[in-house]
This record gives sequence, C-alpha cells and structure tokens, in this order.
Amino acid sequence: MEPGAEGFVPRTDGPASGFAKGQTRKELDMTTTLTTQPTGGLSLQSFDDAFRFAKMVAASDFAPKDFKGKAESCLLAIQHGSEVGLSPMQSLQSIAVINGRPTIWGDAALALVQSSPACEYVKEYIEGEGDQAVAVCEVKRRGYPAPTISRFSIADAKRAGLAGKTGPWSQYPSRMLALRARGFALRNAFADALRGLITAEEAQDYPTATATAEPAKHPVVVRPKFEQAALPAPVDDPVGKARLAVSRATTIDGLDALRRLVEERLAEGKFTQTQHAELVKLMHHRAEMLIGDGDTEHFDSQEVAAEARA
Repeated sequence: MEPGAEGFVPRTDGPASGFAKGQTRKELDMTTTLTTQPTGGLSLQSFDDAFRFAKMVAASDFAPKDFKGKAESCLLAIQHGSEVGLSPMQSLQSIAVINGRPTIWGDAALALVQSSPACEYVKEYIEGEGDQAVAVCEVKRRGYPAPTISRFSIADAKRAGLAGKTGPWSQYPSRMLALRARGFALRNAFADALRGLITAEEAQDYPTATATAEPAKHPVVVRPKFEQAALPAPVDDPVGKARLAVSRATTIDGLDALRRLVEERLAEGKFTQTQHAELVKLMHHRAEMLIGDGDTEHFDSQEVAAEARA
C-alpha cells in the first residue's frame, strides 16, 4: 500500500497487494498498520505485549545475567533500546545498567552510528606500540567539513588508573584503548543517535559509588550530672567525695544523712556556698530518680555518711 491523494490506495506490484475479496478500506488500513513495523524481528504493538515478552525473556536462558528473573528490568531495557532504534532482542543484549545508569555496549553504539544516514565513515586504528600506543577513532558526519577525531593513549589510561587493572585492561589493552577512543568520538559527533548513552565499557571503569558506612547508632542515654561525674574522687577533694556519695545513695534516708553532713561541712567552712548549692541540687535530682523508680530498698544512712567522711 502506498499513500495517494485520497489515502491508501491498492498497490499493483504483486498478487498479494490491494484489496482482498470482501475486504473493506478500514480493514485494509488496520492491516497496513500492523505490517509497517520493522521486518526481521518481533513487533510489539502494546505495553501488554512488551511486558508479556519481557516476562518470557526474564524466565529464559536468553536473558543477560543482570536481567535474569527481572521482567521489569527487561521491559525498561527494551523501551530504552527502542528509543535509539534497537529491536527488543537487540535492546536486551546491548543495553546494560552500570552503577544504576543505562549504558550501551561499544559494538552496539558503533552499529547505531554506522546505520545512521548522517554517518559518512568511521575509522579506528592504533598508533605506536607498547607504552606509546594511542588509539584513534575518526568519524565524519555527512555534510560536515571535517571529521571528529578522538584519541586515548596508554598515558591517559595510567592517569585514570586503568592501565594494568585486573580484567580486560590487562588482557586486551589495545581493545580497551580503542573502545575508549570510540566512545568519546561517537558521543561527540553523534549525540543524536546515541541519545546520551555512554558505552558500558567506559561506565565499568568508573569507581563504584559506595555509601560511606555510618557508625552504629546506639540509644542516647541522658544521665543527670551527678552520674556523669560519678568517678573516683581524689583523696584531697571533699566535694568530689560528696558527689560520689550522692550518686551511690539508694534510699531517701541515705540522701538525708548526706544532706545533714553537707550542712555540717558548710558550717565548718569546708564547703563554700557555691559547692553547697551544687551538692544540694545533685541530691534533689537523685531523690527524684529514687522516687520515680519506686526503690524502697533500705540503706543505712550512717554508712553513706561514713563514706562521705572518708
């Protein structure tokens, strides 16, 4: 069917063209819609079709490792690939998620660019040998006066911490250099064909973002001042001894004995008014805690007083 002045008209270049017997124009238009999809592959007409296909692939051995058993990831890869012109199966094999970002394998990126009408040519080669090796990728857009040329050398790889890295950089350094040069050149000259996708090989070389481990969080315990200061007091520090005695008191009677002792020390001039006020405040706090805990255990007030005098 070819569009004419009055819509779709029958073609006459084959026995299957034109209206079949009893076929209406509406039926013919619907048939045309279904058969104008790219040939040579599966045509997914709706979201439901795509999701059913994604579930089937995810459960099969055709799913790439990262997509195995993940129908949603398969569906998104198919959708992402379709936006740059890949068929469903090409999308699943060519789109990869690296560090949470969709990418495209370098060979698929080259295929997309070479199939673009804007591409005049792509040339790739290696200059030099050993530590002097430089990968060069030269691409030219049709109608542009000069090609786009990108280079990636062993020196560049060393600066990026890639040279000698375990894996492909150790086994196939020339190939990895070429893929880096290719990725930069294709993205610079054919951003419209790649739609912002970077090559998976490049993305794999980026440091993996790892969250900084947070120290274990423990419940915050708010303690009164006298408990924070409840450390063994120096022998020549009567105020420190009194603080310690207050923190160890377990009954109201014991605190009362300490109160009387503090009053005596104040009268004797061994405590200042400020020290006296501090100790009284600590005793009030301790009393509130004992009353709140409902602790009725008896404690010999004379023993507390003796400890404070020691």
